[in-house]
Amino acid sequence: MKIVLSWLREYCAWTWSEEELIEKLTMSGTEVESVYHTGFSGDAGTFVAVRIDSALPHPNADRLSVCLVNDGKGQRQIVCGAKNFKVGDIVPCALPGAVMPAGFEIKDSKMRGERSSGMLCSGTELGLPQQEDGLLILGAEVQPGTPLRELFQGETVLEVEVTPNRADLLSYQGLARELVALGAVPVARPESPVLARRGQGAWKLDIQDRELCPRYTVAAFEQVRVAESPAWLQEKLRAMGLRPVNNVVDITNLVLFETGQPLHAFDAARLKGDTLSVRLAGEKESILALDGKSYELSGNDLVIADAEGPVAIAGVMGGELSSVGEATTRLVLESAQFKAGRVRQTSRRLGLMSDSSYRFERGIDPQAVDRAAGPGCYFVAGIGRSAFAGRGDPVRRGLRARATGGVEAGRGGEGFGV
Repeated sequence: MKIVLSWLREYCAWTWSEEELIEKLTMSGTEVESVYHTGFSGDAGTFVAVRIDSALPHPNADRLSVCLVNDGKGQRQIVCGAKNFKVGDIVPCALPGAVMPAGFEIKDSKMRGERSSGMLCSGTELGLPQQEDGLLILGAEVQPGTPLRELFQGETVLEVEVTPNRADLLSYQGLARELVALGAVPVARPESPVLARRGQGAWKLDIQDRELCPRYTVAAFEQVRVAESPAWLQEKLRAMGLRPVNNVVDITNLVLFETGQPLHAFDAARLKGDTLSVRLAGEKESILALDGKSYELSGNDLVIADAEGPVAIAGVMGGELSSVGEATTRLVLESAQFKAGRVRQTSRRLGLMSDSSYRFERGIDPQAVDRAAGPGCYFVAGIGRSAFAGRGDPVRRGLRARATGGVEAGRGGEGFGV
């Protein structure tokens, strides 16, 4: 597991050197496999953020685009071969005179007859750990002309090996508790938001095997606006080696890393019927998962299903057909506990592993279901300042939603909300 030290310091404080920290973790049974430092140290004058103001097909090359970008001082034309951007995106740019990490210099030149005064960059081309497909898309709040070294100041990251019997260490909260036991000082933090019970919502639950699913909770939201996450959240996830997707998905990943409890968000409009069932799959059922692959299920696989069939493989991965996208306006947010052995069995049989299955198959703290559901709902609802992350308004990029209640399988069908 990756541990970003600045993130860990939000939960506990220490005065040890880096070497002393590694020694204490190793002696306590948590081996530190490697240490590396992220960030970008390129010249502030030639590596900057730019805004793409227009993009037209290259007249002499089908796979290239001719872009006009704003570098904070004016517009310049750059020829680009990436396809993952849109007009208005903020992206990294190497201006003429910049020396790339690979050793070559960017020059003002022509590409297939069109002037190209710079190079729009991916994270890989900048030597950053983010492995983007195409250009590295920066937060919309980043101003054109901002030096990249200010945006990527760098983190110290530990790669730790967590043994199967220490599932409690698969989160920042868990590792902080371990360090406090070793002499660190806990950092005072506001109380995490909790769920207030409400009446039965629009969704019903049908839990068919309480041994395989001891606890399952959902909360429903309306008026959600899916957008890109704020820069601070994107930076946290990238430091963990994860590609930001959108504010909803990024929130579930943030809560997972903070608490160790996986969450999953469904697009409510893409679910059929009014009941979510936690049941064993039928022998001939299949699911198109979020990785874009279709999986044949067996009668031993636990699934979450709507009226037409499986929408998620319990504890392993959600389904593509109910995934959250730009058009999503209604959400169902899941926080649950599944039997570790069954998740492990399904994950191994399908050859499908995820950050969620890695934790579920080692055993989730039953109390973490509620501990994670509260902050998850709080983030999605976008209520005031975030007491959970201490970052001001966590959804200033537009994830405003209205909680409409929910149902909680472990409490006789009572609802809850925020």
